[in-house]
Amino acid sequence: MADSIRIQELELHAHIGVPDLERRFPQRLTLNLSIEPLIPFSALQDSIENTVNYDALAKRIQAIARSCPRHLIETLVEDIAQTILAEFPVRSVELELRKFILPDTAYVAVRVFRTR
Repeated sequence: MADSIRIQELELHAHIGVPDLERRFPQRLTLNLSIEPLIPFSALQDSIENTVNYDALAKRIQAIARSCPRHLIETLVEDIAQTILAEFPVRSVELELRKFILPDTAYVAVRVFRTR
């Protein structure tokens, strides 16, 4: 199993949804993510420059969610995955984005796995 960094239940706020009314106000979403860094933990030499700065990663993801209205959570999760792969030193990313919209359910979620 490869080394990984996980962030659980990162809170995002986004104008998202198919009906115009649903996109009118930002909705709370949560994101679970697991990334495989390019450099294994055994080679980090205790230096943040050799790993993924997960604070910067979380802030970048939150900015993506706020950046523009979207109809689909599938679009947002793909935008996040592609940005992580382009801007951070990771080999792969697995994301699960949760939306709290349907009555009588805990959440609706989409999941993607992307590699370089």
